[in-house]
Amino acid sequence: MDGGLRYDLTVPLSRYYANHANELPSPFKALQMGNVWRADRPQRGRFRQFMQCDIDILGEPSNLAEIELILATTALLGKLDFKNFTIRINDRRFLKAMAAYSGFKEEDYDSVFITLDKMDKIGLDGVAAELKGNGYAEESVEKYLALFEEITNDVEGVRLCKEKLQGYLAPEAADSLEMIITSVESQKEAEFKMSFDPTLVRGMSYYTGTIFEISMDEFGGSVGGGGRYDKMIGKFTGQDTPAVGFSIGFERIVMLLLERGYEVPTSKPKKAFLIEKKLPQEKLLEVLEEARKEREAGRQVMIVNMKKNKKFQKEQLAEQGYTDITEVYNG
Repeated sequence: MDGGLRYDLTVPLSRYYANHANELPSPFKALQMGNVWRADRPQRGRFRQFMQCDIDILGEPSNLAEIELILATTALLGKLDFKNFTIRINDRRFLKAMAAYSGFKEEDYDSVFITLDKMDKIGLDGVAAELKGNGYAEESVEKYLALFEEITNDVEGVRLCKEKLQGYLAPEAADSLEMIITSVESQKEAEFKMSFDPTLVRGMSYYTGTIFEISMDEFGGSVGGGGRYDKMIGKFTGQDTPAVGFSIGFERIVMLLLERGYEVPTSKPKKAFLIEKKLPQEKLLEVLEEARKEREAGRQVMIVNMKKNKKFQKEQLAEQGYTDITEVYNG
């Protein structure tokens, strides 16, 4: 019997939704963390087993889902004191429209996109050489790469695509992407840049619309990403359901934090009150009030009745991390 390790959290979430859609709210917002596996060559920030932290919105067809997910993810990164990172954003419909405009056949799109995905490593000239080496017409390759030289990485670039790709790109795709970029820019909490990147491909073939990645200079690559996958749930139910997800690589974020001297917060100081049995209510209320103040000061507090073997009880509490143990007696 063949078996395999879990590749991502998106497919299991889709199967769960497909089985429980009638019991879940719409839209359904999910947050999950879990280990996934890749057949990668281990290196800095890249592991064969790692933890993904995902947020998804299922059942929302509008770009409100993308806007909410990007704002939530970037707000988190801002609270971790990450600054000046970039959210690269594109849309699979743009990729297909640009390929069609340039004269590539639809059956060749995936192969063309695999080469395009290497743009940041081999540059325009490298992409051109590989596409021509794969047998594609020089005219199509030249027309294709000319687009990337002309398109800017902002909303003006999106508008240029809308104008230049008329007949190939649905106008609503461009309008939606522009709205996502401008809405996030106006409402963002963290310091980061939204960048329209027409070379962004994302390797998952299940994406159907918007795709995005988080790039950080100190890592030299992506530390998270996601996109819209409106067709996946329909593979289980026969009825398509709009869905968008954003994922962060836990280990990469932690690695970057540690490299810049971030100290992992320690557990809260622990204090225990050992109270004598049958303590008068007045005395008990005093203990409860002091415990409340201690908790407000950030300490973890436990109130427990004193046992006959007090010495052993205190040793047990000490093993559990209670460094401050106060005995309270009647009188």
